[in-house]
Amino acid sequence: MPHQDVPAREELAQRRSDRALEADRVLRQLFAKAVPADGTDPREGAGIALVAVGGYGRSELSPFSDLDVVLLHDPSLDDAYIREVAESIWYPLWNDGVALDHSVRDTVQMRETATTDHRAAMGMLDARAVAGDAGLVLTLRAQVLADWRREARTRVQEVREARSARIERSGWLADSAIPDLKESGGGLRDSVTLRALVATWLIDVPHGESEALRSALLDVRDALHETAGRRVERLDAEIIPEVARFLGTGAEELDLHTRQLGRRIAHLSSLAWRRVDVALAPARKGTFTSTGPVVTRLAEGVGVLDGEVIVIQKADPAGDPEVALRAAAAAVREGLPLSPGSAGRLAQTMGELPQPWPASAQRLLIDLLMAGPSLVGVWVELDFAGVIDRLLPEWAAIRLRGSSSPVHRFTVDRHSLETCVYAAEVQRDVARPDLLAVAALLHDIGKGVDGDHSEVGEPMAVGIATRWGFTPADAAVIGRLVRWHLLLPTIATRRDIEDPSTAANVAEIVGSDDFLDLLAALTGADAQATSPAAWSTWRQGLVVGLVDKVREVLDDSVRTPDPEAYEGWPADVPIPDHGATGPADFTLTVESHGEVSLLKIVTANRRGVIADLAGGLALAGLAIRSARTVTLGDAAVSLWEVGRPDIDAARLTERLRPAMAGELDLAGRLELTSIADAKDARVRLLARLSETATLIEVRTRDRRGLVWTVCDAIAGLGLSIRSAHMSTYGEEVRDVFYVVGADGQRLQDEAAAALRETVAAALS
Repeated sequence: MPHQDVPAREELAQRRSDRALEADRVLRQLFAKAVPADGTDPREGAGIALVAVGGYGRSELSPFSDLDVVLLHDPSLDDAYIREVAESIWYPLWNDGVALDHSVRDTVQMRETATTDHRAAMGMLDARAVAGDAGLVLTLRAQVLADWRREARTRVQEVREARSARIERSGWLADSAIPDLKESGGGLRDSVTLRALVATWLIDVPHGESEALRSALLDVRDALHETAGRRVERLDAEIIPEVARFLGTGAEELDLHTRQLGRRIAHLSSLAWRRVDVALAPARKGTFTSTGPVVTRLAEGVGVLDGEVIVIQKADPAGDPEVALRAAAAAVREGLPLSPGSAGRLAQTMGELPQPWPASAQRLLIDLLMAGPSLVGVWVELDFAGVIDRLLPEWAAIRLRGSSSPVHRFTVDRHSLETCVYAAEVQRDVARPDLLAVAALLHDIGKGVDGDHSEVGEPMAVGIATRWGFTPADAAVIGRLVRWHLLLPTIATRRDIEDPSTAANVAEIVGSDDFLDLLAALTGADAQATSPAAWSTWRQGLVVGLVDKVREVLDDSVRTPDPEAYEGWPADVPIPDHGATGPADFTLTVESHGEVSLLKIVTANRRGVIADLAGGLALAGLAIRSARTVTLGDAAVSLWEVGRPDIDAARLTERLRPAMAGELDLAGRLELTSIADAKDARVRLLARLSETATLIEVRTRDRRGLVWTVCDAIAGLGLSIRSAHMSTYGEEVRDVFYVVGADGQRLQDEAAAALRETVAAALS
């Protein structure tokens, strides 16, 4: 029903306190009747007390909260007498319909329970005497608090495990489609946990902010109880308008306000748990010097301190705004949290990135988006501080925005991040994982404005991608992915996929295998991020069936071989002089570009030369980001992008000479590191892309010695690499090699199949 009188926030807090006072009055009356203090009973209440615990102990009673009460007594008192007192108190309350959470324990039992049940211990930390022997309560609370502090290392781990399980069940208040005000991460139980963590003396948190946030969230819960007329903790979309009217605000404003409270409580909790980890970590030798703590460098302006990625003091975010992306990419790569202090500093001081972004900034962004689950925490930290508003202003319109679809389990912003997480799992299925990652992040960006979000989102995505440094063609692909991200599930579930015209119509829209792969990967990631129901076995089967049929239509279409799709030297890079040299001779020049360097190497064109170069660079500790090689007469000219700035050309030349001269056991020194996903490396022949060479593509996780392994396997078959094109997207590589036989021509089918099998075996 509508509420005419809108209570002030201060009034709601006072009502909670008044409810507790009224409960105190009733309990004291019942206790006085059960344990008279008029001299007729020699015990006069000594050794027995009624104790308020939990929210009642904090005098925070919502309209339909349980009354958490313990009848505490000295163990020497007679059991029959205690039962008589308990029944005299409990039964009248039950008859009056009071929601009672009660127990009867002596002081020894209560202390033992607190040592084995962290929730009981946390309740006792907020205990207060309502009636009876107050000294008994004060003594027990002091004992429980002393035990809590003495056993803090064990107890906080119990609390952490219980919290993780709770959040796994109830999600996060800021992100869940239907948040639980009490149990969700960032909810009321988290705010109470903060009090318990502070009580250990291990850490401290901003007390005023923590208490204010809990009080504000309690206001929302009180309004929810009042409007629902019963105890309820989940803020369902259907009841939000009524709760909002009770509080004198709009429905969207209330939803956003509640999620912001949850977000801030979750952030405080995250800080608290990091401080706990630091407090409990064993002291490490060498972490301090006479000038202060030791920071381990990760990248330019970025390091690690106390288990957090930081922007070092000497860094200049105003003049070097890319440091924000370097810090974020380093955090996800190392699996470490980003320092809140550094995030706040970046938000306040970082300059504007040039538009369009340079390639180095774009690459860092892709590294971040393709990191998998570690993306979420780092992105949320940047967003909380305000850095995301600097990198992606359009994000503000979808931040904490609830979805209108009941099938969604997350807010729009969290759903977008989860889509990136799932997209990272299938990045090996697509030729351009960078385009997939950006489309995953932006596929619902249109939900922040009016109109069909797929249609309005397309130009938004194109504009963002262009700003981020993507070429017009790549930005258009990202825009098309946003425009058509609902195409496959919509057609698969609403049309007859056995009808040939269905696949033909979809094929006309997608146009190519590569775009179909991207769209299929985005569809699966989007659906899995939505909810299990959105990617049920039935729906997945229909989409996969449709994709297969569309692929058949595309395979039957006429394709013109495009040898320029991969091969060729970059148009904007001058080709160095390439006179013939001896088999082991080479020339090397270096150009530094921020965090990377471009190496131009000219050597004799001989079988195995690319393998020798790749091996030598790997032994020099250089991570190969990308490479282009071409053969020009008797010379092989190569362009290598490696992940290190300021390389000394003369020193690197000397380090490469032994590898080029065949003086090193590269096979022994560059054996591939065994990793979990090596068996999942994708090796395939790219048919019909060249009439003069056999193209073999490798998709796998990047690691030391990878390029050498592939090149050495090719050389071992007596084959030559006419051109090689290598690209790295996050931790994934896409390497394409133009291979020819001894006659300089394309391989026959049998030899090509043997090539694929040999390279696949070498990688696995």
